Amino acid sequence: METKVNQAVVGAFVLGLAAAGIAAVLWLSSGRLSKKEQGPYLAYFSESVSGLNLHAPVKYRGVAVGSVKEIALDPVNPERVRLVLEVERGTPVKEDTVAILAVQGLTGIAYLELEGGSRGSPALQAREGAPVPVIRTGPSMMRRLDTAGTMLLADLDESTKRFNDVLDPETRAMLRSTVSDLRQVTRALARRSADIEAVVASTAVLARNVAQASAKLPRLLERIDHSAAAVETMADSMALAGHSARTALDEAGIAAQRLEGEAMPEIGRLVAELRTAAASLGRVSRELELNPGFLLLGRAPGPPGPGE
Repeated sequence: METKVNQAVVGAFVLGLAAAGIAAVLWLSSGRLSKKEQGPYLAYFSESVSGLNLHAPVKYRGVAVGSVKEIALDPVNPERVRLVLEVERGTPVKEDTVAILAVQGLTGIAYLELEGGSRGSPALQAREGAPVPVIRTGPSMMRRLDTAGTMLLADLDESTKRFNDVLDPETRAMLRSTVSDLRQVTRALARRSADIEAVVASTAVLARNVAQASAKLPRLLERIDHSAAAVETMADSMALAGHSARTALDEAGIAAQRLEGEAMPEIGRLVAELRTAAASLGRVSRELELNPGFLLLGRAPGPPGPGE
């Protein structure tokens, strides 16, 4: 006996199971299991936020930490744009943290970049009377480039005006005169190019000679040192010779004194004897002159005396 199955119940069961599966897939795909707890923040921009969309990422040093939940004009000041941000709990949003509008690569997709947040700065808290903390904002790269470009154009315009003021007719006439003088100087230099080349060549030769002299200078100084040493040695030798001569003179003086004291009496006696001998020789010489035979015959006898 076969059991009859109610097709309506089976169909309802299958539809319910399919709906439950779809709901589970949607719930899991929404990331609620892994979704972290987030906290609201406000940011006010005085520049255009063109390109920034809802759910645009909020990054802290390049790491996604939240998203943009609301973009609207500030009801208090319509010149500002009010952004509501959802940032993960635990993100180091400090009092010196700054939100900057940035563009991702070449795609042009805008997002918010949180910068700053030094270690010693306290965590950002909501001010008294404010519902949520307000993050300070800074100019975006495009805003800084636009400001710098505007200032550059203004400076160029001012420089052009001053340049035009300086280039009055008198100044232009002076510039023309200066250019004419420079042309004349250039022509004169061209005419004297041969002389200039000769001067350059002479300078090169002089530099080469100076270099050679500088190379020989150490050896010359060494020779001078050796000569000085030789002169010093010679001076020492001369001093020694002078000392020896002085010693010899002293000894000669002593010998002369001794000679005067001891030999002079003998020399006096010898001179007296020599004088006596010389007188005797004189008498003999006179005798020879008077009587040449004196040496052979002796003296002639004298005349006889009385009675002889």
